[in-house]
Amino acid sequence: MQIHVNGIDIHYVSEGEGMPILLLHGNGEDHSIFDRLIEDLKKDRKVFTIDTRGHGESEKVDSFRYSDMVEDVAAFIAELGIERPVLYGFSDGGIVGLMLASKYPDMLSGLIASGANLTPKDLRPSFRVMTRVKNAFKKDPLLELMLNEPSITDDDLERIKIPVLITVAEKDIVSVSHAEHIAGKIPRGSMTVVPKEDHGSYIVHSEKLFPLISDFIDSISAV
Repeated sequence: MQIHVNGIDIHYVSEGEGMPILLLHGNGEDHSIFDRLIEDLKKDRKVFTIDTRGHGESEKVDSFRYSDMVEDVAAFIAELGIERPVLYGFSDGGIVGLMLASKYPDMLSGLIASGANLTPKDLRPSFRVMTRVKNAFKKDPLLELMLNEPSITDDDLERIKIPVLITVAEKDIVSVSHAEHIAGKIPRGSMTVVPKEDHGSYIVHSEKLFPLISDFIDSISAV
């Protein structure tokens, strides 16, 4: 399905019924990375998956800003009348989730962010070097995004009112200490380390996230 929000056409898929959850993919991906996860989630939840601007079947763009993606998601939620969904975001999707929860503190009921960073320098040095080399060889707006953004402050994190779960893989492109910092600055933040996994191995075309998401939703629903 297509919807026009914030001046752009966004492709999305909606499946299942129940408490709404919105899934946001990472840089250079599309909603299909969640194919196996959706099969479990849609059994008792209404699952929305989006192709963010410039990705998948959504409208193409020449440059990227996380702030634009935040407004896209906010407008999407408002236009469809989705009442306080839980948002799960992977990598870029997690960054967008943190920024959205900070700017619009009453829009979500909970947030899970995996492998998110606050600034480019918070990515592991080896990953930053590799990204710079790739971008020097062939300029790519998506690589430019990772090299120049985001710029999320501790004050931004402290404005987040909802429960937040930060997940980080043992071999992620962000450090466990950085994930701990993010979770520690969010008033209702918590953190989980996923052992023996890398940045996307437990997320992309995987059902391994389901217990983490399900337990988190159950915990905030019980409050």
